[in-house]
Order: sequence, then structure tokens, then C-alpha cells
Amino acid sequence: MLPLVTQGQEVDYDSLLQRVDSIENPVFKPVISFSYGITNFIGDVENSLYTPLTGNGAGMINVATFIDRKYRNFIANFYFLTGKLSASEYSTTDLSRNLNFETSLYSFGANVEYRFGHLISESSFVRPYLQVGIENINFSSKGDLFDVSGSQYFYWTDGTIRDQAQSDGDANLLYRDYHYETDLRKNESTQFGLGNYSQRSLAFPVGAGVLFRISKRTSFSLGATYHFTFSDYIDNVAYEGTSVSGGKGNDGFVFSYLSVNFDLFSDPTAVDLIYADVEFDELFFDDEDGDLVLDIWDHCPGTPYGVAVDTLGCPLDGDQDGVPDYLDLELESAPGVWVDEQGKTLTEEAFYASIESRNSAMPREEVEAYFTTIRDDYALRRSNEIPEKFLVLDEDSDGYVSFDELLKAIDLYFDFQVDLNIEELRELNDFFFSQ
Repeated sequence: MLPLVTQGQEVDYDSLLQRVDSIENPVFKPVISFSYGITNFIGDVENSLYTPLTGNGAGMINVATFIDRKYRNFIANFYFLTGKLSASEYSTTDLSRNLNFETSLYSFGANVEYRFGHLISESSFVRPYLQVGIENINFSSKGDLFDVSGSQYFYWTDGTIRDQAQSDGDANLLYRDYHYETDLRKNESTQFGLGNYSQRSLAFPVGAGVLFRISKRTSFSLGATYHFTFSDYIDNVAYEGTSVSGGKGNDGFVFSYLSVNFDLFSDPTAVDLIYADVEFDELFFDDEDGDLVLDIWDHCPGTPYGVAVDTLGCPLDGDQDGVPDYLDLELESAPGVWVDEQGKTLTEEAFYASIESRNSAMPREEVEAYFTTIRDDYALRRSNEIPEKFLVLDEDSDGYVSFDELLKAIDLYFDFQVDLNIEELRELNDFFFSQ
């Protein structure tokens, strides 16, 4: 580790005392959403004029809560949807296909939403999402079969609507009033002895959208859901059981919407003062030798400026001969050999001679005493053994949790990238100071 500045290390004291904010208990704090959009019916009766932007208005109220409290990637939604469905089909070649209907729509349902949290940060401004769920829908289809005066509509091949069938000769022109006055199921029963179908159905909604984050408490969404229903009778035209026969397959509809989402109930923050129980002195932040390891954690204070050091603040010793690299004139001494004070390999004769003279080299077991002599506190301090659950945090495998490794563990905790709880984080903090 090389020093990066020529002056004493600048330390942001506030960063060590800063408040770490996070949403508390997100699973139990629901988010309320209000949506407005349009519905488009998909079934046997098709709109003769259709564009994705036309349709009937619909609104939805949604309550959302997180399913996975730790990572918050999956959301459960509970909603109520209400609006209308309608379609009007015109034909001059097949007069039986001049059909129309309108129904009020009520739906209660729930779905699971995935926001790609494994790939996109929760704090990102834009987050796509997918939804799949189940719901119960209620409908009651009406038809516009008569005008305001009670005259029945008869469609002619010239495209006009009259008050008599085309085969009956002259007739008066009529115009649709778009007042859906006729209960189609009752009309089927009265006119044809049919219409004995349920006006309730299960459905599977499948959707996608994009969420835009405005603030910690507010966001809005743009999305669409396709609702696969278990009914073929929403438009009163079915493959069987109605007077007009349709194709196989059930009816469905698309709901396209804009939502505004409010986090009204979550507590603003859960505040942890990571070092609240520690009284700091300014001397705590000194780095006298400028090696970027604070004196309080520096196991080798007084290292000459510019010398590369390890996470404990001690000069590097690549060949582990007891002589730091910056003093070592033989950087790759063989393991276990005797060396002199310059790190050069000694022969056995020279080693024994050094023991007798005590003027140059010394036995390796006296290296610790040697560093005590040339440094105020050069000896490595003995550390407590790292608990097994914290071993993964010792990235350089030196048997010591350094200050940098502690700070990184704290960052990973608040990014939900390390499997520790707050109590274990405090335990790690206590262990660090006990080393």
C-alpha cells in the first residue's frame, strides 16, 4: 500500500459517525397505488374501429408489500379494478354480425411482481417489472338493440339502420343512440331459450411495465396487463350456448394504465449509529508515518515515508526472511535460510560466526527483538482468532480483520450483499476493536 498524499492523512470524521438509513420492516409497510387507464376487449365481437389507444376508462386501487424482506425483489399486489368493456361490430355482407355490447367490469385479484432486483439496483430511477396473478371478475353485458323510442334496429346491406327488416320493403331510418338498454343474457333466454351462463369468472392477469422512482416515498408506473378469462360469454357470443355462434376460445381484455404509488405508512428511516458507543479522540485519526494506516491500527508505526505496507501498516517482506523489502538486498531468499541485516543469505559458517560476534546477523528467533530495537513498536501484535462466520471478510487471509475490511463489510451489509444481521455486524465491530 503506497501513500497517495505528502501530508498527514485527511479523515472525514463525520463519515465514521454518519447515520445509515434504511426502510424498516418493508414487508409490513404497504405501498398504496392509484391507477387510471383504458380497457380493450378481445373476443368474438370485434370493434370495427380499433386502435391500442382507444377503449373504455378504468381505475384500480392497489396495495403492495414486499414478499422477500431481505432483498426486496418480489412484491405481492392486492387490487380492485373497475371499469367498462365494450365492442361494436358492423358488417354489410353478414347482417348477423352487426353486434354490440357494453358491460360494467369489477375485478378483485392478487399478483406477484418481479422488479429485476438481481440485475438492477433498488435506487435506480427506472426499473422494469413483470407480473402474474389470479383474479375474480364480474360482468353484466348489455346491448344497444333499440333506439330511444323503442324501435328495434335492423341493419341493411347498404349500411343503414332501419325500423324494419330489409326484406319487408320501405322502412324509416334509425340512428343508434348508444344507450345499452337490453340485458343480453335475459334477451337470450326470452327470445331463444338460451343465456343460462354465469356472469362471474376466474382470470389470469399477466403484465409488464416500467416503474419510475420520483423519491423515497413516491413513484409512478406505466404498464399493461392481459387478462385471460375462463368465460366465453362476456360479449354474449360464444362457441355454443348463445344465438350467435362465435369461435373457440375464451374472451379476454387488456388494461393499459398509469399508476402513482405512495409509501404512506413506512417509518422514514431506521437509524443505526455504527460507532455511537465509541468515544473518539482526535489522536485516534493520526497517521504519523503517512502510510495511510491510522496509528491506532498501525502495527509498525514509524515506517519510512513511501515504503509499501500491508493492511497492518508493516513494510512488505516478500520472501519472509524478517527483513523488509525496502531494506532487503536479496528479495528472493530461499525459505528457511539464515540472512544478515541486509537480507542476504548466510552460510552456516557465517551464521555461527554472527552468533559469536553479535555484530552483524542474528538468529531468526531474535528478529522480533531486533525490530523492537530499531522501531518504537515494530513487533506484530497478536490477534484473536477470527470467528468462523467472519473468515470470509478477511480477504487477504492475513488472520486479521483490517479497518478497510470492516468498512467494506458494512457497505456490503447495507447493499444486502453479505449474509449478516445487525447483531452480527455489531459483533464484528466489537471483535475488530478486540484484536
